[in-house]
Amino acid sequence: METKVNYTLVGAFVLVLGSALIAAILWIVSGGSLQTKYDLYLAIVEESVAGLSVNAPVKYNGVEVGKVKSIQLDQANPQRVSLLLAIERGTPIKQDTVAVLKVQGLTGIAYLELDGGALTAPPLLAKEGEQYPVIKTKPSLSARLETILTNVLAKLDGTSNNVNALLSDENRAAVSSALADIATFTHTLAQRSETLDAAIADAARTMQNTARISARIGPTLDRMDDGAEAVERMGNNVAVASASAGKTIDSVGGELQRFTGEVLPELQNMMSEMQVLAASMRRLSEQTERNPSSLIFGTSPVPLGPGESVPKSQRSKPAGDSTAEQQP
Repeated sequence: METKVNYTLVGAFVLVLGSALIAAILWIVSGGSLQTKYDLYLAIVEESVAGLSVNAPVKYNGVEVGKVKSIQLDQANPQRVSLLLAIERGTPIKQDTVAVLKVQGLTGIAYLELDGGALTAPPLLAKEGEQYPVIKTKPSLSARLETILTNVLAKLDGTSNNVNALLSDENRAAVSSALADIATFTHTLAQRSETLDAAIADAARTMQNTARISARIGPTLDRMDDGAEAVERMGNNVAVASASAGKTIDSVGGELQRFTGEVLPELQNMMSEMQVLAASMRRLSEQTERNPSSLIFGTSPVPLGPGESVPKSQRSKPAGDSTAEQQP
């Protein structure tokens, strides 16, 4: 009995299996749930990246967390190299994370090492106007060594030039002359050693005398200090006495002003009256000497001389004479 094959069913099964295989391949290529996801970061290095290649590993404290996706020169500054890094999503890239270019072992294969990232630091995000977050970088060990060696070589070159200038013919001649002068001076000192010994002994005696004088100066300075304190106390007393004298002078000045304003005018008036009284007493004394009887009988009128007449004002007027009063 011959078996019949259903070619329609077989064709359908082949088509379904091929479609499933193609779908699985496309799912894996497009990034399925089992594929690791990456975040892109940018690092700018200001040194040579010789030995670093695309897909070179990116390590965080020695653990591989990504790879270098692209390496390009900075178009604005050719001295810098832009590295685009693909780092596994979830890696703690913080604002203080630093990237350093390192070389692995003796093979010379370079990779990028990430370091830093404090627990309290905020995560690194792209700034406004930037496409990717930028990770800070620092010079690699080779770059630092190269800088140090360059500086050391420059200093050695300068030192060599200075040594050559110091050992020139003129300087060598000057050094030779100086050495000859030192030898002559040393020989002279050896010849006059006895004089130097005597001078040293005199200097020692002088120092001893100075020490004794210094010991005597101490009490003298103490006495001078006591004298200065006494002078200071006397100055304070004089200041107090001056203040008291000033107060006394002020009070005496007030009394003197009062005496000048009140008593002195009265004294002047009294002196004037005494002068007038003295003049009257002098006239009275002279009149008494000329005519002592005038004290009892008074003074007689002076007789009229030839041609003199009694003034009208001194003539006696008879009582009841009205005609005399009416005359002009």
